[in-house]
Amino acid sequence: MLSKLFGKRKLHIYAPMHGEIVSLDQVPDPVFSEKMLGEGLAIVPIDGHVYAPIDGTVIFVAETKHAIGIRAKDGTELLIHIGLETVSLNGQGFTVLVKEEDRISMGQILIMVDWHFVRENAKSIITPILITNSKERQIQYQGSKEGIVGETLLMIVIAK
Repeated sequence: MLSKLFGKRKLHIYAPMHGEIVSLDQVPDPVFSEKMLGEGLAIVPIDGHVYAPIDGTVIFVAETKHAIGIRAKDGTELLIHIGLETVSLNGQGFTVLVKEEDRISMGQILIMVDWHFVRENAKSIITPILITNSKERQIQYQGSKEGIVGETLLMIVIAK
């Protein structure tokens, strides 16, 4: 029994950007706040760009460059959705540096963001970070309030 508990691999998910960490219920969009796409949290970015929060493979890049999906080796799937209603920006304000099927390393820059442009032209810059297959996972939130890229541990994920 103990070997089953302690033998499970734990995935550590780090902050993909600098900013204030908030719960999903503070995201002013029901798709995220009601967890329709999965469990997770959000960051209100201060500055900087979007970095890989884990080692993995890029499985999705939105045509409009505002969202990226990553799969970890353990099968956990993450979605980073930059801002709200940013699909309407049609890619303006975002420079994607990776493509689908690229292997990425934690801390690697994924998307450069012009936060001034996004702040001026989108509903919000709040950025949900979701585990899209969270029903198959146990998630331990770390309770941090400030995200620092590559330093702040946001969540620990364990396959059920």
